[in-house]
Amino acid sequence: MNTTLPPAPSTPSGSPAPRAAAEPRFPGLLLLLSSPTLIVGALIVGWWIVCAIAGPWFVHLDPYASDPLNSLTPPDRTHWFGTDQLGRDVFSRVIVGARDILTIAPLATLLGTAAGTALGLLVGYFDGWVDDVIGRVIDAVLALPLVIVALLALAAVGASNFTVILVIGITFTPITARTVRAAVFAERNLDYVAAAQLRGERAPYIMFVEILPNVLPPIVVEATVRLGYAIFAVATLSFLGFGIQPPSADWGLALSESYTLMAGGAWWTVVFSAGAIASLVVGVNLIADAVQGVLDR
Repeated sequence: MNTTLPPAPSTPSGSPAPRAAAEPRFPGLLLLLSSPTLIVGALIVGWWIVCAIAGPWFVHLDPYASDPLNSLTPPDRTHWFGTDQLGRDVFSRVIVGARDILTIAPLATLLGTAAGTALGLLVGYFDGWVDDVIGRVIDAVLALPLVIVALLALAAVGASNFTVILVIGITFTPITARTVRAAVFAERNLDYVAAAQLRGERAPYIMFVEILPNVLPPIVVEATVRLGYAIFAVATLSFLGFGIQPPSADWGLALSESYTLMAGGAWWTVVFSAGAIASLVVGVNLIADAVQGVLDR
């Protein structure tokens, strides 16, 4: 039996036609990893993560040690970022201060995203009176300034790391729920949902197994955006005295303790902590923009 393979198709000039290149398995991931915006944002956030994990091991001075004789010293070879009003090394406190904010903000974001996703799935899937009741409650909560709500809650229950996580997570829940609700509305009438209903699947299975995987992209974008807001919210609450408490080296707390010193020329006590907050928020927002750009394409 003749087993000779058929000749490859030729182009009009007689040369074999080129074979089609294999499609990448995860084109979106490859596009995301090649994004300059993501790379810059990841480098910024990665630096602060390293500081949060290993900061105490590579700072050259104790961030909590007071030295009144060297208070408000400008930046020099010993104190790279100067010292604060108690003589504590600002550089060491900025590096170590990343730990609290990078613990509280992601946990609060995770709590708000998880609770908001569950609530959004519930409201979006059932619609009707469930949407009318819960949706109106969500709208009422979103009408209030979130910082004011957080301040009132922390004033009532007391300020601690746990309560800050809980309060910020709860205030982010309605925002995430509204985003997920809109995504579920676009999915609930599609054929795969109707097929699951015809199979007799229960509502929790349809919501979390069938619909949830298809609405993950907007949830991921919402979570990255909320993380930036959470970092700013933690710093704001600490600045106002309702967040992380002394003797922590938290950046917001450092601003609260030192901002009045700028009038006397001690700019370094504020600029470096404020720059740390700004850089971390910018890094997270760059990552969020890169993820949103890839999903839009």
